[in-house]
Amino acid sequence: MAGACASVTALALVGTGSLRADDPRHIVVVPGGRVAPAAAPSKPLPAAAPVGSNAVTITPVTGYVLENPWALVFLPDGRLLVTERPGRLRIVTQAGQVSAAVAGVPAVSFKSQGGLLDVALDPDFVTNRHIWLSYAEPGSSGASLAVMRATLTLAADGNGRLDDQQVIWRQMPRGAATEAHFGGRIAFSPDGKLFVTAGEHQQEAMAQSLANTFGKIIRLNRDGSVPADNPYVGRRKAMPEIWSIGHRNPYGLVFGLNGRLYESEMGPAGGDEFNLIRARNFGWPLMSEGDRYSSEGGAPYPRHSTDPSKIAPLLSWTPVIAPGGMIQYTGRLFRGWNRDFVLAGLASKALIRVRVTQTRATEIGRVAMPARIREVEQAPDGSLWVVEDQRKARLIRVTPG
Repeated sequence: MAGACASVTALALVGTGSLRADDPRHIVVVPGGRVAPAAAPSKPLPAAAPVGSNAVTITPVTGYVLENPWALVFLPDGRLLVTERPGRLRIVTQAGQVSAAVAGVPAVSFKSQGGLLDVALDPDFVTNRHIWLSYAEPGSSGASLAVMRATLTLAADGNGRLDDQQVIWRQMPRGAATEAHFGGRIAFSPDGKLFVTAGEHQQEAMAQSLANTFGKIIRLNRDGSVPADNPYVGRRKAMPEIWSIGHRNPYGLVFGLNGRLYESEMGPAGGDEFNLIRARNFGWPLMSEGDRYSSEGGAPYPRHSTDPSKIAPLLSWTPVIAPGGMIQYTGRLFRGWNRDFVLAGLASKALIRVRVTQTRATEIGRVAMPARIREVEQAPDGSLWVVEDQRKARLIRVTPG
């Protein structure tokens, strides 16, 4: 069992100017991002609260005892479920006690960016005890993204097990050419539909084809069946579970308080995106707000402004932030943060605050963190809990400072 660490570090936002990518301070300064115009939401958010302070106190909850953690979620009793990419699910108390690996987790392919990925509670978890896992499922032709539902049993000794495991969805075609760009984030709509982000595994052209689920967001009923009102149901050679297409490597997915679906994804060399998701085409790889890598010549992709039929991001970042998971903050502990989206930053080593107001999204704050941050979640008391993205990592509690 790992006990809580006592050390506490206070960090704050420093500066507000725009910096070059090679400036050593760029991860703690708000460059503001690049804003692309977007259609006004049908249910606009209320007027924004004051910006609020970005000063925080960082308190490690565990030592460096988590191995490549990827996701976390709070249970109703205040404990957390934390996934580790090598294929382990842990139960962690708010005091920092880490359980043995939960039994019954599916076999995973722990290579490159693959492994055990997201964990989410079923909307009816209190009564059915169902949890949802996304993971890189091994196969003879390579690993593929899969989503499993299982029943969680919690034991008196603090450990747990999974029963009644059922694979609800598998990405098609089976077997990825590369074990990267899995996506794998899970979200449930207000009416209980299952949404999953599915990356394009660096097979860019497949993101524009309806005959596969690479580079897509999918929508299913919780029993794995396809909703009759999905946009491509009945279309010849189209995968009926597809909701939107033209995505690259989407790692953030959350339904906002206004009932609309928001997503974040990694761009190429520049052009990370924050999107309002609709059943449309988001353009990748036909267009991007980023450029090709230097090994590919470095030329810019056509921008979304060149083709209005493709949905432009509400906000994009160059230099990149490398977004991981994200939430919409609904607590009161961080004054002025309510309804802001908070994104975990990998390359940026930060928490990035994004505010959506009717017709646009704007980065309004960036909080420096001690390491790459893979995931962020809100605790019942309004504090933020994050996991570091490294081989030996910590669970960290973030509070106003």
